[in-house]
This record gives sequence, C-alpha cells and structure tokens, in this order.
Amino acid sequence: MRRMGDVLAGIHATWEFESDALVIRFDRGNRAPRLFNVLRERRVPHEALASVTLTPGKRGTVVLHAVPRPGADPLMEAAAGQLAENCDPYRLVLPADRETLAEYYRDELRTVLDARAAGSPYAEDPADPTGSSDVTPADRFLVAPPQGPQSFKAYDGKASFDGQSEVSFRWSWTGASSEKWKAGDQFFQVRDLCGVEWRSPDVLDGHLRLVPRGGEPRASQADRDPASVVFGLGYGPVHLSLPFAAAVLAAIRSSDRVPARVATPGAVAERIRHLGELHQAGLVTDEEFSAKKAELLAEL
Repeated sequence: MRRMGDVLAGIHATWEFESDALVIRFDRGNRAPRLFNVLRERRVPHEALASVTLTPGKRGTVVLHAVPRPGADPLMEAAAGQLAENCDPYRLVLPADRETLAEYYRDELRTVLDARAAGSPYAEDPADPTGSSDVTPADRFLVAPPQGPQSFKAYDGKASFDGQSEVSFRWSWTGASSEKWKAGDQFFQVRDLCGVEWRSPDVLDGHLRLVPRGGEPRASQADRDPASVVFGLGYGPVHLSLPFAAAVLAAIRSSDRVPARVATPGAVAERIRHLGELHQAGLVTDEEFSAKKAELLAEL
C-alpha cells in the first residue's frame, strides 16, 4: 500500500492505512451514530479482513466497505448481523466526488487481502467477484474488544461487567419478573459461561442473555430467565449493550487463560443479605431461602 499514515476522511469516520492494519477513527459529533462515539478508534489487522468493496451510496455518496472475517471481531460476532447500515463500523461513506480516490484505496487494500487469500479455497467474494476474499473463520479474535468495566441499564435491572471475570445482573423493583426476584441478583463467573446472545433493542423482544456452560435447561422467555436482562424503550441502547456483549464474549473466549477467582466473604455476605430481604418480603419461601443460602456459603 502507500506509505504508512495515509488517511482517507469520510462522513463520521476516518481510515488510516498502516503497513499491517486499517485504523478506523470515529467522529464524536452530535450527528455521528452514538455507537461510533463509544468506539472512538479501532485497529483492524489486515488478517482480520475478508474483503473490501466500493458501492454507490445514498444522496451523492459512495461507500467503501471493509468486511471482517467471521470470528475476527467480537463486536461483529455479538451483533450477529443486526446492526443498521449507518451503525456498521466498517462502512466509510464518502462524497461521490471522492470516488476515484476511494477506488485507489480499495484496490490497494484489496491487493494486500488478495495476497493473503491466495491459494485459499474460499477465494471469491459473492458480493464482488472481481476480488479475492478470505472468509475462513478466524480461530481467535483479531480485533480488540471494548476495554474496561461496562454497564448499562436494562428494563428489568442493571447489567455490569468488571472487564475481566464477573458479570452481574441487579434487578429493578419495577421491571423484573417474579422469577428473577425469586432467584435474586445474579453473579456470573466468566469461566462458567460459553456464550452471549444479544438481540438488538431495536426489535420487540430485545435482550442480552448469557449462555452457561453445561447446557442446563433455561426458561424459554428472556424475561423469566435470570441469566438475561430484557430491553425496552430507552433501555439497553445499542451503543451501550452491544459493546458490553462484545467485551463479555471476548472474555469468555479467553477465559481458559484467566486464573480462577474465589468468591470473597464480603460478596457472599451481600448476596445473602439481599436474599434475606426477598425472604422477608415473601418473594422467597423458607425452603428456597435455606437452599440458596447453602449454595452461597458453599462458594467460600
């Protein structure tokens, strides 16, 4: 490609072309999608990309689109194809008068990707048969996930992730179902999870659902499953819940390298205190209280 540091500025984002990666920097203005404001910047190694295309856009624009390989980006894996076009972080929208420049960068980037795809049995992009495409699934995430602690307010509670090993759901008095109140606030160790299901808050039954290892039976509806939080109007917005899901998913994939975490007496005491409140309120029976308390004490 051209010398490292070449920059192509579009609407709401800028692409910088490095020798081994594409760096995407997002505008933080009021008109930019809120997801872009949260993401700020992403470094995408060339090996994480499958192909790049250039197509006509709306209202006098063209769209340069880099397509990530399956399994390469935790954000796109969590999104599972549910992002609206204008929120796709891999689309760079440009004025139509910059089409020639966009074609140049498309061809330069495609040359790099073609070299990687050479010899691959998956060397044709159905969307653009003039260029090669490596759609071989990546065996690990190649794009960094959102960093640091994450949290957002759902309709039936607050979801929090410490950024490393634990996810918690604390229920809302007004939104949580009786099943969730009886189960009490939930604390999940990443090592005990095998996946995350994110259903966009832009649809009727949007939710974030954790998938425990072992395949135990779960409630069919997310609002009755203590391993999930449900969204609603104004709750669990994409720009907060999707990075949350991506961060947890990335932690799950790397959990084998994370040392086991032992529950602290303080954390267990807090959970027993909350369980006692539910018992006093009549939301938990004597038998349920005794059994759950025994489970919590066993974690020490």
